[in-house]
Amino acid sequence: MVIMTNMPAIAAAVEIKPGRYPELSNAQLYLGVIKQLLADWHLTPGDIDGVLAAPLDMATPSPKIFTHEMLAEELGLTPRLGLTMSAGGATYGYMVQYAALAVAAGKAEAVLCVGAGKFAKMSPDVAETLIKSVCDPEFEFPYGPVIPGLYAQYASRYMHAFGVTSEDMAAVSVSNRKWAKLNPAALTYSKPDITVADVLASRMIASPFHYLDCSIPCEGGGAVLVASGEIARRISTQPAYILGMGEFHGHGYVSRNPNLVDCGAARSGADAFRQAGVAPSEIDHAQIYDAFSINPLMFLEDLGFAARGKAAELFHSGRTAPGGDFAVNTYGGLIGYGHGGDASGMSMIVEGALQVMGRADGRQVKAERALVHSYGGMMAEHSTLILGRNA
Repeated sequence: MVIMTNMPAIAAAVEIKPGRYPELSNAQLYLGVIKQLLADWHLTPGDIDGVLAAPLDMATPSPKIFTHEMLAEELGLTPRLGLTMSAGGATYGYMVQYAALAVAAGKAEAVLCVGAGKFAKMSPDVAETLIKSVCDPEFEFPYGPVIPGLYAQYASRYMHAFGVTSEDMAAVSVSNRKWAKLNPAALTYSKPDITVADVLASRMIASPFHYLDCSIPCEGGGAVLVASGEIARRISTQPAYILGMGEFHGHGYVSRNPNLVDCGAARSGADAFRQAGVAPSEIDHAQIYDAFSINPLMFLEDLGFAARGKAAELFHSGRTAPGGDFAVNTYGGLIGYGHGGDASGMSMIVEGALQVMGRADGRQVKAERALVHSYGGMMAEHSTLILGRNA
């Protein structure tokens, strides 16, 4: 790995508690996230010279494609770098990557990456807009698909190809719930532990997914500040250096993917490992986007942490849960913590950064190096980040 004293790093990270915020507009939610970042890390708007944001009202018929301009105006900034980006859950991983590249190139010194999500009232028009955004208008939409059903096609194929079972997927949810019990912000923090039997006994949503295999829709938001190493060390005693990055852009729709067991995570992961100069065995913990329980199984295998069909052994053995030697989704994952609307892809980045910074409170694990993987669309857009304590 190349030693860079000024290697870009996540200097600050924050996430608001997931839940419901009926009294706040989406714009107010964004500004609330930024206000909390500034307050928690003793920053001012003048410390920021770049703004990357996801579109306001992304999941509605009228998303705001110049959100970065609105936020910059509210902060009183004329940033050197500004962009509104949209790639579903991968948006936020791409933000961090593009911010790091800009900082390394001298195009900015401290870039705010932010997203927040509210659920629009589910009218027929909104429901139609949501499903049209992720399915083929000719070969999928006419058949009345729902998002869990689209994911179920991946899960069914993966189970068939590699002998993965419903019990294996349930083990992911069990592990996530254990981590959520250590995170007071998690939606399931006050709920009891669950077992594999509990997951299998919960109602069917879209075969093979039971209710407890699914993430919890809610509202939320988060932000990170990507800065040069020099500035990051002024803000944080232990920044989360961005050691490696990888991205992959594949098919747009499920029906367009020629191979449902290969989504692209292996490609984005290989680039990140290559840049960081480390192997999967040198990663202490992983934060994996888990809209459904099949996702961590597929992606941990894609990323080299287990052979095909073998990632479930990590979860069944307890290695991924509190007290294990390879923690996964230490904040509870989207299944235990909450799937914060459009901003869900920020949750695993914030957690990965806080773990590396040593600021994860009662759920802190060994975190010399962390891997963060997120995706967007129907698992078409992939972002892999490797964060570390030493540049």
